[in-house]
Amino acid sequence: MKLKFVKAAVFSAALFAGGSAMAQEVKIDSSYNNVYYKGRMELFENLPLTGKSTVFLGNSITERGMWHELLPGKIVMNRGIGGDNTFGVLARIAPIISAKPVKVFLLIGINDIGRNLPVEVIASNYEKIIQQFRKGSPKTVIYLQSVLPMNDDILKADYLKNKGHLIVQLNDRVKALAAKYKLTYVNLHEVFDDGTGKLKASLTDDGIHIKPAAYVLWVDYLKRKAYL
Repeated sequence: MKLKFVKAAVFSAALFAGGSAMAQEVKIDSSYNNVYYKGRMELFENLPLTGKSTVFLGNSITERGMWHELLPGKIVMNRGIGGDNTFGVLARIAPIISAKPVKVFLLIGINDIGRNLPVEVIASNYEKIIQQFRKGSPKTVIYLQSVLPMNDDILKADYLKNKGHLIVQLNDRVKALAAKYKLTYVNLHEVFDDGTGKLKASLTDDGIHIKPAAYVLWVDYLKRKAYL
């Protein structure tokens, strides 16, 4: 398990006559290898991938997708782990790369944001993921999916409150990486954004995860765009 704590300088407004800056300690948690992660990894070891697979890779939002039922007739493997972050994905992609899947749909980053990992660090991990796939399985088609919007009005996870702007920043970086490596950037905000930057209230119960019916919209969008 990796756990990092760093100090970040947070500059306040001029609270005093001299306008002095106040440094606060911000905890950054990059851990991933918990009991649930280990259990999912044990499951994956017994569900080998093939070169004909389409892989959905990510966190709980990916894990909750019933991809087999949504994509009948296709060899689809769910490699989502609830609570996972970019460090966790980096630690577990070797078997996926070795299988040389046809396509990989990556969606990761919201848990990094929730744990106060800087956008620069998350984007750097994204790039490492891309580079490892390019090196080990160059024919795999990689789709970088945007991190979904949240809805602060009904968000139950306090650690994610008021962090929607970081999702925007991260998605900008992911989109830039897609352009740099000539990959497809999948803008899922076209499906889930209510027009004000929030996750549609009708598609979520907790402001971050999506309802089962939302996955139908997701897959329909991927099909319309000819990604599937």
